[in-house]
Amino acid sequence: MRVAIFASGNGTNFEILAQQFLNQQIPGQLSLLFCDHPQAPVIKRAERLGIAWETFTVKECGNKVAYEQRLVQLLKDYKIDFIILAGYLRVIGSPILDYYPKRIINLHPAYLPEYPGLHSIERALADKKTQTGVTIHYIDAGLDSGPIITQKRVPILPNDTLTTLEARVHACEHQLYPQVVKQLMTAFEKKEQI
Repeated sequence: MRVAIFASGNGTNFEILAQQFLNQQIPGQLSLLFCDHPQAPVIKRAERLGIAWETFTVKECGNKVAYEQRLVQLLKDYKIDFIILAGYLRVIGSPILDYYPKRIINLHPAYLPEYPGLHSIERALADKKTQTGVTIHYIDAGLDSGPIITQKRVPILPNDTLTTLEARVHACEHQLYPQVVKQLMTAFEKKEQI
């Protein structure tokens, strides 16, 4: 299995997954990091780990359709079998969804269907909720609406700030996402060998 990770920002989830692929704790080959922000810190992480990376923007391509068509061609060039979204802040469109049905997963920092979209942690805190969570799900054409693979609750404590709550949500992500990716990659590899 040849895997691509899509990320847009700092890349802590990318680095944890990449290290586990490199150490063969997760089966398959991490073949590509794609980033839609040329200055994002995640690119430096990929360079440090020796992972091939590519970056381009919607603006460079002219529009979203051209961007996604270029992205599909890039994924074909790298012979990618499976896509992992790790802080990729764009909605995936039909060119990619059509080419990778049930082969794109996402990590979302909320207990879906609560707080889909951006700023999920901030919104849960502002609404004075007592808990939030982490969801790993397949991608579909909607906004964080694809079939859920697994979820875990994260408590919101009375004295939480955005910083403390984000740290706890990210700690949950860093533990849960590699476990799920390992299970999925193991299952896909077994199917491929049959």
